[in-house]
Amino acid sequence: MSQRSWVSPGVAYLTRGLLFVVVPATSFVVIVVRLASLNGFRISPWLMSAMVLSAAPLGFAAYVLADGRLQQRKADRLGARLIPRVQGRWPGNLDKIMNMVLTSENEYLGSVSIILYRIILGPTINLRFLWEDIILTAEPQHIKTILATDFDNYVKGPKLREAADSVLGTGVFNSDGASRLHRTMTRPFFTHDRISHFEIFDRHADYAIALAKGRFRMGLAIDFQDLISRFTLDSASEFLFGHCIDTLSAGLPYPCNATECTDAIQEANTAAAFADAFSQAQHVINRRVSIGQTWPLAEILADSTAQHMKVVHAFLDPILKEALEKRSTTAELNRTEFADQTLLDHLVNATSDFKIIKDETLNILQAGRDTTASTLTSAIYLLAMHPEFLTRLREEIVSKFGLTRRPTYDDIKEMKYLRAVLNETMRLFPAVYLLRESVHDTTWTSPEPGKKPLFVPGGISIWYSVFLMHRRTDLWGPDALEFDPDRWLDERVNKYLIPNPYIFLPFNAGPRICLGQQFAYNEMSFMLIRLLQNFSAITLSPEPAMRPPAWWAEKDGRQAIEQFRPRNHLTLYAKGGMWVKMEGVDDAEVIN
Repeated sequence: MSQRSWVSPGVAYLTRGLLFVVVPATSFVVIVVRLASLNGFRISPWLMSAMVLSAAPLGFAAYVLADGRLQQRKADRLGARLIPRVQGRWPGNLDKIMNMVLTSENEYLGSVSIILYRIILGPTINLRFLWEDIILTAEPQHIKTILATDFDNYVKGPKLREAADSVLGTGVFNSDGASRLHRTMTRPFFTHDRISHFEIFDRHADYAIALAKGRFRMGLAIDFQDLISRFTLDSASEFLFGHCIDTLSAGLPYPCNATECTDAIQEANTAAAFADAFSQAQHVINRRVSIGQTWPLAEILADSTAQHMKVVHAFLDPILKEALEKRSTTAELNRTEFADQTLLDHLVNATSDFKIIKDETLNILQAGRDTTASTLTSAIYLLAMHPEFLTRLREEIVSKFGLTRRPTYDDIKEMKYLRAVLNETMRLFPAVYLLRESVHDTTWTSPEPGKKPLFVPGGISIWYSVFLMHRRTDLWGPDALEFDPDRWLDERVNKYLIPNPYIFLPFNAGPRICLGQQFAYNEMSFMLIRLLQNFSAITLSPEPAMRPPAWWAEKDGRQAIEQFRPRNHLTLYAKGGMWVKMEGVDDAEVIN
């Protein structure tokens, strides 16, 4: 669905249905009627109407039956078996879809999938929503196949492209053919020389910390997720494009218990509106891919991303047009030293196509903001839940830097406990959820020894969940659901991770491994260091929208102890925010 199209996704979908289903079915009925007429049989208008109306559903039923038998024959020829299917009570697993939609607001993230793969079907299952094969796997050997050993057989594919086109367009995270070109173009911007300069991080970190201190002096909590999302967006925009979006300049949201004198109306801020609209558009993409190919039926009247992307375009277009206008001549940019170029400079130098530049910009901003902000939000939550680990981390930081020295690139490489805290955070709450589409029929090794391999048809959607994989006790040990940074420093590394490195994939792997991995580690490490130089303690201050339902405490595993509601659009986030209070270093020293 093109960004510029005035036709809603639902109307376009139904039009295609008329062309590919109704028209052939009606043509078939006409042929039958014609043959009957030639043989002396007269068919009444009522019977003809009944045949026309029933032709499409009967034809679809025949297709579903034939497809099932064809898949079984293909699997038999390959000596394989079909992937275990979810069996609902209603046709097309409609009851399962409705249950997923109705419970998504209050259910724990991944809980339904956990039940299916742990108890019933295994780590690789076929959701089979509305007769469409949708594979979900949390099996490391299958994920390794997708990302590395059979990489060319798994692509982003047309289904994801259509679902995300109105937001991400032809950018790298929504395309296959252009990705190699894009990675070649962007790789130089993530070299050591570029990612080791922390001036940008330092400036925006100081601003964010000052905003937080101002609220804490008022005795109020802050939504750390909101604050850190602004920090990462401002840092990423300045680093990559030489233009700070400046979302930190907007006033922070107030908690619901703020007094009347502090409950001021926040001044409208276009940068903050841009950030919020971009997030809302990503929510729509997630809903689309969760439903499957029939998602346009939920958008009959209008494209659900249109209102959000209107805000995004209104904010971003002037910035990009200015960059294009500055390119008075190609020679002028070519004379610019590469070290002084931003990624936007490079994009403008490579193409004058405004849509390509904007699509790539949105794709990289999405990656530069959301994944890092997600991990830092989860890290602050886990450190607030486990003050003993917070104390140890702060001891490492203060002993290395004191309360004021800014860390360097080489300093961060030596921070072993800090890296362990970040890795453990990304193990329990990995930021990214990923989708691929198979190209050709193939097989996967059976996760159950002694059984036939699994048959994977070509052209189907495949979700691989590192969230579920990272929490498997058979892969990480009986304490897999516990937050314990020491697992990255003791014998558990040799026992679990080194023999099977594909059980930990926060940054993907293989040819598609994240180019900004070290940039993200540096930014997250830098911000945690600066935070713990300024604050000695962190406590949760849950707002009503952040608190999980009371019945979660009656469940098993992490759901029973969780104090926030993890959700995901294209990345994991905290529904209702992550509201915390922090104790300033000066305050602690006065008390002591």
